[in-house]
Amino acid sequence: MTPSFEWGSELPRLSGHRVDLRWISQQDAPGVFSIFGDPEVMRYWSSPPLEDVAGASELINSIQRHFESRDLFQWGISLRETDEIVGTCTLFNVNSAHRRAEVGFALGRVAWGRGFATEALEVLIGFAFDSLELHRLEADVDPENERSLRVLERQGFRREGYLRERWHHLGELRDTVFMGLLRPEWSRADAGLDRSDQVRAKALNPPDAPAGRYRAPSCSPCRRAGCRTSRRHRDRRRAVGPPSSR
Repeated sequence: MTPSFEWGSELPRLSGHRVDLRWISQQDAPGVFSIFGDPEVMRYWSSPPLEDVAGASELINSIQRHFESRDLFQWGISLRETDEIVGTCTLFNVNSAHRRAEVGFALGRVAWGRGFATEALEVLIGFAFDSLELHRLEADVDPENERSLRVLERQGFRREGYLRERWHHLGELRDTVFMGLLRPEWSRADAGLDRSDQVRAKALNPPDAPAGRYRAPSCSPCRRAGCRTSRRHRDRRRAVGPPSSR
């Protein structure tokens, strides 16, 4: 892990314009089930849909155990107006020696087509590059998951490789597009947003922010609406989907 960042007992809340990335608790189990129990959301994931809310509760326990081990960091994507969980956004395989990590995201169908995944991913990238001081981010995407590919490319991710039959999912062998983003490229990228001061999340913990809370600068609503879920979850072996990223 990056030694200069103190994680605390829970994930820090990361604030965007319309969504926050926040700690997932057992009270969120019904919302988590609505995401990871939906076959359409899980279509490009690496594991089958959850069967019931009890499965969602166990998934939350797993997410919290991984945070305690500091080997996977999975935030809930919540609407700022209601604090309702509508997706998740994840950093995993964090390598402090080489300053790199993988990203994944998933969005429930109720929130598709509104640009929430794009905004959540941008907040996560800003935190990874600015607070954790990472240099490189990676993503693993099913080539048929065009929405997630576009979400990542709008942030500057490049297609760096094509891996054949990398995943066995729901009875099928699935290929992977491997993508990468370097910090200097993201700083220059036009992600379809007004990035000026907003995109880079330079203002960490401004004077009006509560202690322990990270606030990304507000960004104008993204023009692209269509990222639906995520497919990669280190605990379940994948990151980018409809908008979900294995």
